[in-house]
Amino acid sequence: MEFLGTTQTASYCGPKKDCGMQVMPPAGQGPVIQECYQPYHLPGYRYLNAWKPSVFYRIAAPQSCPEECQGVRRPPTILPSLRSALFSRYTPRDWDRSNELQIRGAEASRLWASRLTGDSLRIMQDKDQLTHQMQEGTSRNLGQRLSDIGFWKSELCYELDRLLTENNSMDTIKRRLECAAQEVNCPLQVALECLYNREKRIGIDLVHDNVEKNLIREVDLLKCCQDQMRKLAKRVDFQMRDNRDAQHALERDLEDKSSAQCIDEGCFNLRNTSDGISFFHGMEKFDGTVSVPETWAKFSNDNIKHSQNMRANSIRLREEAEHLFETLSDQMWRQFTNTNLAFTARISEETDVKNKLQTQLAKVSRCCIQGHCPLTVLQPV
Repeated sequence: MEFLGTTQTASYCGPKKDCGMQVMPPAGQGPVIQECYQPYHLPGYRYLNAWKPSVFYRIAAPQSCPEECQGVRRPPTILPSLRSALFSRYTPRDWDRSNELQIRGAEASRLWASRLTGDSLRIMQDKDQLTHQMQEGTSRNLGQRLSDIGFWKSELCYELDRLLTENNSMDTIKRRLECAAQEVNCPLQVALECLYNREKRIGIDLVHDNVEKNLIREVDLLKCCQDQMRKLAKRVDFQMRDNRDAQHALERDLEDKSSAQCIDEGCFNLRNTSDGISFFHGMEKFDGTVSVPETWAKFSNDNIKHSQNMRANSIRLREEAEHLFETLSDQMWRQFTNTNLAFTARISEETDVKNKLQTQLAKVSRCCIQGHCPLTVLQPV
């Protein structure tokens, strides 16, 4: 038996020795190993899977011998754990080289980490400066946007006030036209009654005189005036509908401007330390419409221009209604005067004729009385 720590020239590390006995291996035995005595070491100390129990089980399993070694086996002269220590030795140079490699790797990792930290800090500073610049630019844009919204909002409010005033004026004109058309019924009824009563004349008095002509002309004029006023009232009503459509467009645009102003003011007042910065109010009102500043301003400008056109049409209708009032009142007053003059002339004529007829009747009656007296004298007693 050799001592612990001997070299590989020991007897148990020598060449293969022949066994004296040859015994047939049992049936079903595992593969035959050519050497009876091999260097015994733990492969787990040289491989990464040393922690697996199966390795130790495989090492601890009984080794099979060839046919000539089945009879007598030489027991191991050293423990397996001590053998693994013998065959896994390193030199001091290997140890120094390993430590140097570890130190160099640690220094390289530390240098790389310091560079990464410096790059990260530099990127953070650059991004922070860029974010600050972008926030300043966004704040300027939001301020300009708020001023634009305020301008268009004031324009929309001014135009809406003027349109509401015009709608009230149009409503007044409409009621005046309807009332005037209703009031025409009274003189029209009077003229018709005059014509109906004149139909009661008898005989030669059923003459188509100036009075009848003027009455017929007055009836036609009153009906024509009434029809014109009603048609103009319908046109005013249609124009009022268009005005209301323009009013609704202005109100809707004004409401959108107010909502946009509220949102932009909230965005303008936001800071990095604001509460609820990731919570967005009013997302249920999100509209997928996308516009640019030019189309956005053009939309409000078109609404204002449309309202101005409607107001211009309303002003023309009101002027037309005022002119119609003046024209129809002059025509009706002139025709009323002509009819009254014709009545006066006709009454004068009839009075004169009546007086003449009465005079002649008196004369004829007197003659009849005077002629009756001689007849009474000439009658025999």
